[in-house]
Amino acid sequence: MARPGAACPPPARRVMVAARALLFWALVYSYCGVCACIAGLRLLWSIGRRPGETFRWVVRENPPACLNDPSLGTHCYVRIKDSGLRFHYVAAGERGKPLMLLLHGFPEFWYSWRHQLREFKSEYRVVALDLRGYGETDAPPHKENYKLDCLIADIKDILESLGYNKCVLIGHDWGGMIAWLVAICYPEMVTKLIVVNFPHPSVFTEYILRHPSQLIKSGYYFFFQMPWFPEFMFTLNDFKVLKSLFTSQATGIGRKGCRLTAEDIEAYLYVFSQPGALTGPINHYRTIFSCLPLQHHEVIMPTLLLWGERDAFMEVEMAEITRIYVKNHFRLTILSEASHWLQQDQPDIVNKLIWTFLKEETKRKRE
Repeated sequence: MARPGAACPPPARRVMVAARALLFWALVYSYCGVCACIAGLRLLWSIGRRPGETFRWVVRENPPACLNDPSLGTHCYVRIKDSGLRFHYVAAGERGKPLMLLLHGFPEFWYSWRHQLREFKSEYRVVALDLRGYGETDAPPHKENYKLDCLIADIKDILESLGYNKCVLIGHDWGGMIAWLVAICYPEMVTKLIVVNFPHPSVFTEYILRHPSQLIKSGYYFFFQMPWFPEFMFTLNDFKVLKSLFTSQATGIGRKGCRLTAEDIEAYLYVFSQPGALTGPINHYRTIFSCLPLQHHEVIMPTLLLWGERDAFMEVEMAEITRIYVKNHFRLTILSEASHWLQQDQPDIVNKLIWTFLKEETKRKRE
């Protein structure tokens, strides 16, 4: 509804806006259909080759030992007052130390930060969160509960529930998207921002519309708009897609990376093979096209962007463009031999770069 006294847009402008919206949603659903057809053909091919294996799904009742490794920290839960949701997180380091909050990507969970939990607990209270819908965190059933404003509010409310009013915020992949948005919407809560393999959201939305190659790499965003079928495709061949994401030559950790062990892989399979465990994570993507582009853009705190150049999902050109949206010290480091799973792929290098950035910023503040 227009505000009293507000001028109505001219008819030609309204038609143009409506036409652009129609074109945008036509693109979204057309590409969604293309991705669904490709997935359907893959399903038929799998059934034709190995019908018995295609629908095999191993029931995993007990978590692997690595998920309860005491060196990683303590499993904790916090219930958010406003939403009523219970969040699971793993915390390492003494209470009262500065907070470092870690936000994982897809398809990951708190365990993707295991190397960082061990590394930074000496000087920080390190908290690796299971995002809304993931792992042991509550998963609301409706996709509307996964809109970006809900995810941003989660981080603000968790910070306050942990007894902090600010943190060093680190995000990877989809967690990087959320980290950027928290830094934009609640700059007073983020002392330093560190993002791994995800550009500023405005860069992503502008770049993807101008570069068909990135549109193809982001095809899963469109495929995930479909109900139930994406979840079903993940379960085939005992979650072969999930395994391949981390281990295949095309998308997985490279030759020079810190490859996942069999137990690491089993940890991912245990979490995502639980009944209904994939719907919450995929619901994060099912509202994305109604939430972007952003109205506010600027990031005003010191920012470190780390990028694996061999990322199969994000083109490296977006990393440099991100610089224009950061109105403070900005450091970009691109690792040539690293994959999309950077903090697991090159943990020693990533940890060293984060330490350098944190110490550098502390020194700069004193001067």
